[in-house]
Amino acid sequence: MSEAPERIERHTLSVLVDNEPGVLARVIGLFSGRGYNIDSLTVSEVSAESHLSRITIVTTGTPMVIEQIRNQLARLVPVHRVQDLTVEGYYLERELAMVKVRGTGEARSEALRLAEAFRARVIDATRESFVFEITGKSDKIDQFAHLMEPLGLVEVARTGVVAISRGPTAL
Repeated sequence: MSEAPERIERHTLSVLVDNEPGVLARVIGLFSGRGYNIDSLTVSEVSAESHLSRITIVTTGTPMVIEQIRNQLARLVPVHRVQDLTVEGYYLERELAMVKVRGTGEARSEALRLAEAFRARVIDATRESFVFEITGKSDKIDQFAHLMEPLGLVEVARTGVVAISRGPTAL
């Protein structure tokens, strides 16, 4: 009797690192060198005084692969802390996207109605096109972009996922 394959899970990792040249390359090298995939990656300085940055990584894998990723990240010298937000409790996750849609007439009106329903803001408008700004979970942005396709979707630019744990404590 063969064993059932392990399920693939999506995890959001928050990694606190030194803000110095080459750190991001080392983290990315860990993923590429072992064949792990990164679905989303964002980096930003979180403390100028302490020279720290937060790298938010969304990745997928079996529970064993996710554990390997966490352990290998924690062993990197410039890494101060690795937090798997997916398993360590409640967290907030958001992404921002700019969505350009070309259209006139009824398609233009429908794009505006959908944007309102999704709470997207018009940040640029011409007679032939709109650029919408939308924030939310990744699946919300995916759904909005999919609905805009038949209305004249031109392109989408996304920031990647940012995430933070809930509650009074910091990473």
